[in-house]
This record gives sequence, structure tokens and C-alpha cells, in this order.
Amino acid sequence: MKLKPGYKQTEVGVIPEGWEVRRLRDVAVIATGNTPPTNDMTNYGDEFLFVSPADLGETKDITRTEKLLSKKGFSIARRFPKNSILVVCIGSTIGKCGIASVDLTANQQINAIFPSASFSCDYLYYAVSAAAQKIKFLAGEQAVPLVNKSQFAETCVAFPPLPEQHTIAEALSDMDALLTGLEKLIAKKRALKQAAMQQLLTGTTRLPGFRGEWEVKKFDDVLVRLNVKQHQIQASDYQPIGECPVVDQGQSTIAGFSDRVDKKMRCPDGGVIVFGDHTCLVKFIDFDFLVGADGTQVIRSRVMQNTMFYAFQLQYRGIEPTGYNRHFKLLQEHTFLVPPLPEQHAIAEILSDMDAEIEALELQRKKTVGVKQGMMQELLTGRVRLV
Repeated sequence: MKLKPGYKQTEVGVIPEGWEVRRLRDVAVIATGNTPPTNDMTNYGDEFLFVSPADLGETKDITRTEKLLSKKGFSIARRFPKNSILVVCIGSTIGKCGIASVDLTANQQINAIFPSASFSCDYLYYAVSAAAQKIKFLAGEQAVPLVNKSQFAETCVAFPPLPEQHTIAEALSDMDALLTGLEKLIAKKRALKQAAMQQLLTGTTRLPGFRGEWEVKKFDDVLVRLNVKQHQIQASDYQPIGECPVVDQGQSTIAGFSDRVDKKMRCPDGGVIVFGDHTCLVKFIDFDFLVGADGTQVIRSRVMQNTMFYAFQLQYRGIEPTGYNRHFKLLQEHTFLVPPLPEQHAIAEILSDMDAEIEALELQRKKTVGVKQGMMQELLTGRVRLV
């Protein structure tokens, strides 16, 4: 393959002539975290960030952690200075990383690249993020995936001149700032929806034009379970693509796809509630689908009741799981606060509109993540130059 003028072939791929490939050990000090003795609880407190793999990967800057250390614990831990790049090197999430926003420490599953004047910390963070799959590959096939410090230090990164590092990092940081803004807005909208559910689904706040007492009704008064065995497929039959979506009791709205159109369930007008017998998760579904594996219960409202309203009722105040048990019997004992049908419609419409707004923001965030990934691929290889 003929190279574009001004580019060269290297161990990390084709990069501009003016860039160089360096191993991490050649440009920075690398250290591994450690855990203060857990049998002495005075090592733990609420003062100093203590990073574990669960704290990395969601955002670029590490500003909070699940566990915190006391002054005593921090004094015997291996400290990582502000702007250190922390990378998971043990376990199933190898390659996740973040940048220390303050001096902090981490457990032994984390390697840290200490800041250096020879590179932009932000640029190296993005370069290491882009190399996550290569780092993970170093672990090989073993019960507990592990990339030791020596292996990690051999990771090669393409470095442009320092001014270009800063320019690339600034462009990608702007994308991260946009993502952070979207995440905060999504969190705010979810909080507003939760507050609206609390007010509207309990009758604490009434919508204009509605009066009268609400009734307390049992499950069998307002809902009915559907027999969906003829529409059910096994989890082993799920496919990544297919003609029909599969809905089961898992977290995702759609668990997979299948071409078993002969088993497709025609969703009735007004939709249905899918209840997880084991998980207690509640979904409102208004499209045709295949019913997932055992434990997926499908419910609809009785005449003169609004199915979506009861889905929101169960999402707000539903059944608490008691482990991997059957819970439908508890749902059948559940009672509901029931307003007249027109008020059910109105409440369901407001909450549905709020859901649609959240879904639109989540789609925007997903698209933005895709744009950022594309930018990383172009900028970190020099295929697109900003200087």
C-alpha cells in the first residue's frame, strides 16, 4: 500500500513524518497502586480519593470515588499526583482510564502514568484510551486478566510535537465537555421526572380540571396477565439482528432479535407492561415483539383503565426484589391508587412526554460519543491535522 506523502509506517500504524512513537516507559514514570490494610478501619474515612476500577471509565476527570481514605490510610498508600493518568490493568475492565483531578491514590488493580513536561497529560489520556483494546489483549487468556507494570510500560503511543498534542487534547476535551453537559442535563431531567411521578401518581398534585377522590384497587381489578407462551423464545435463540425484537426481563428495552416471525406477539392497542418475575423490572411496550425467556410476564389493563398509567405506577412504587425468586405473586397482591380514566390518560401523557425528552437526550449523547470516537481515530493517528 502506497503511503500518502508526509506519512510513515510505524508499529502503531501510519502516522505523520513529524510524529514519533515512544513507549510509555520512555516518557513517564509508571507506578502501581496499593490497598491500605482493610482490617484496620481507621485507614478509611472521608478525606482522600481511593480509586478502584469501578471509578474509571465514565468520565475523564476523577473527582469522586466509591471509597475514601483517612489521613492515616493516605499516608501509607502510594500517592499519585494531580494529572496522573490512571489505567485499569487487572480484571475484566482492563483499559478503562481517567485523569486525577487532585492528589489521590488507587488500589493494586490500577497503574498510574505520572505527569511529565514532555507530554500533554490530556493528550496521553486520549492516546491511552484509544489503545485500551491493545492493552487488554496483553492480558491473554487467563482466569483473572492481568497486564503487569512491565507489560503496560511497553505500550507504544504516537506523539506529535507538544503544541499539536495540546491542540488535539483541546478539541477532544471540548467533546468531553459537551458529553458532560448532556449527562448533567439527562440527570436533571430524570430527577424532574421522578419528582413529577411522586406528585402526580400519588394525587399530591392534581392536574387542572380534575377533581374527586382516587380509589385504592387490587391488581385483579385493574390489570390482567396475558398468556404469551406461544410467543416465547429461549435466550439461546436471541440474535444481534433479526426481523423481530425480543423483550425479556433484563435491563435493556430490547434484549435481542430473532427471525421467528411465527411467534411474534401483536401488541394490543394501549400497549402492555412487561414485568420481570425474577428482576421486578417494569417496561411499557407499545410495539410487536417476541417474548423472552422464562420469567417474562406480560400484563395489560382491563377495560376503562390505562396500561401506561399502571406501568408508571409500578416504576414509581413497584415490587422490591427478594433475590432470584419469583415475584409475580407479590405483584398480584399489590394495590394501586386509581384516578378516573381521563386523569390516568393525562398523567400518563405528561410522564410519557418526559420519557421521550430523556430518550432524545440519550440518543444525542450516544451520537456525540460516536462523533468523539471518530475524532479520536482521526486526530490521534494524524489523518486529520489541526495545525
